[in-house]
Order: sequence, then structure tokens, then C-alpha cells
Amino acid sequence: MIHTYNVVQNRLKPDDMDSGPDLDAVWIDLLDPTIQEVGPLGDHIGINIPDREDMEEIEISSRLYRENSAVFMTAILPAHSDGDEPEMAPVTFILFGNQLITVRYHDPRAFTTFPTQARRTAMHLPDADSILIGLLEAIIDRLADVLERAGRDIDAVSATIFRGSEGEHKDFQGVLKKIGRQGDLNSNIRDSLVTLERLASFLGSVTMDRESSSDLRKRVKTLSNDARSLTDHSGFLSQKITFMLDASLGMINIQQNATIKIFSVVAVIFLPPTLIASIYGMNFAHMPELSWTFGYPAAIGLMIGAAILPYVYFKYRGWL
Repeated sequence: MIHTYNVVQNRLKPDDMDSGPDLDAVWIDLLDPTIQEVGPLGDHIGINIPDREDMEEIEISSRLYRENSAVFMTAILPAHSDGDEPEMAPVTFILFGNQLITVRYHDPRAFTTFPTQARRTAMHLPDADSILIGLLEAIIDRLADVLERAGRDIDAVSATIFRGSEGEHKDFQGVLKKIGRQGDLNSNIRDSLVTLERLASFLGSVTMDRESSSDLRKRVKTLSNDARSLTDHSGFLSQKITFMLDASLGMINIQQNATIKIFSVVAVIFLPPTLIASIYGMNFAHMPELSWTFGYPAAIGLMIGAAILPYVYFKYRGWL
């Protein structure tokens, strides 16, 4: 699918697609494009549009490069990030003359919010460079929102672990699952921010070569600083997640020790009565208590006393 946009009175206006895509538009957005869509566009502008395999190359040199007069920049961006399992996929930004071409195979929210905002608000979008920077700023803002929500969720998990009355039963299996999901989310966002930080550094040199305005160069520098700050914040959240994981495992260990202690105390309490019952359960012919009238209640009382005395002693020493 191809979406094209042009700037009309400082507003980003989507083109009418009934008459076909405008291949000369200032911004051409390719969403899950087919060969039939990419071929005519590549032939028209004279560059090779990368496909999914090209975009998924791990090497940094394959993500940030120049080809003839076109600049190719690829970053890993999340989509459907309202949940704990966002869809992570590469998005390629191509600057070619006064055109911006984006190639993506998923739908990050910034690609919906930014065109809507740019259409409603008279933003200063004189060229493709300013559109790209505005789009990247929207992406950074979205990642900041995701990290903020993740921080609140992590605080909620922390409250579940450390708050509550003593002896309260807590579902630590569920807590560990929540911690794992938050760890995966934070790791994905951190990976995305690292690619955006590298992209911003590369874009800084591109704006110098393209002799962009000083305002755009300052915005690119701010963009790089914001990505770096969010990366640091993501690192802080990662440390907090690790701490909560260790705390949860410690709490589980404490609960297990308490359970084992209860079984140990019960075994010690019932050991003397068991010994007494074993003695009087022997079938010897000559046992003086066998013919005693109060032998049975005396044995029962002796067993009860032998059970109570260890319990009282444990309570006195604070072991229970």
C-alpha cells in the first residue's frame, strides 16, 4: 500500500489515491509494499528500494548508507506497543532530493499520529528533511510514552512484592511472569532506541552535507540527546527489573523456608509422643503399667505433655 503526502500551506496533506499515487510527492509512505508497487517507484526516482530482507540486515553498515544521491537509514521500531509484547520490525527512511520515502512492513503508531497532527496543525514543513525530523520526533515521543507506562507497571509489580500484611499469600508465579514481560518490553524498546540513536548521529552528518538549516541541525542534535536520555532511562528500568526479579526469588525462598520450618517443628513436636507410644506399644509380658488402672490416661497425658513442652520452648526462643 502506498500513501503519498504533499505540503500545502505548511500542512501535510494526504493525496487522493483514486487517481493513483503521486510519485513526485514530498513524502511517500510504503506500507507492506508489493513488487508491483515498488518497481514503478524505483524506476521513477532511479534508486533501489530495499525489501524486507535488506532491511533486516544486522550490520550497521547495511542500515545506514548512501547510494548515489540517496541516503538510506533503517531503525527497529515497535508497533502495537500498548501491550507487553510489541511487534518489532525495521523501518527504512530514504532521503532523495526533496523526497522522503519510508518503507515498513508493520504499523508503528507514530505513522498515524504524525500525519494527523501535521494535517491539523500548521507545522513548519518546508521540505523532506523537516518531515523526516518531525516523524522521528513523534517516534521518540511514542517510545517515551511506552517507557513511562512500563515504569508505572514496574512500580505496580514492586508494590505487589513489597507491600501487604505479613503472612499474606502472594502469587509469585504470576509476579515472575509480569516481571518477565516487562523485561522483554524494556529490552525491545532499548534495542529500538539504540538504533534510533545511531540513526540520529548519522542524520546529523547528512544534514550538514545537505546544508540544512541550523534549526533542523539543532533538532537533530536534540533528537539524538533525547534518544540517549531514554536509553539511560531504559537502563535504569532494566536495573529495577533485575532487582525485582532477585527480590521475588528471595521472597519465594523465604516462603519455602517457612514451609520447611513448619514441617520441621511439627516433626520435632510429635517425636516425643511417638517415642512414648512406641514404648507402650511393645508386647512384653512384664510391663508394670499394663495392669495399672490409670496407665492409659497417664500415657495419653504424658504424650500430650511431651508435645506441648517443645512447642512452648520454641515459642519462648522465638523460633515460631
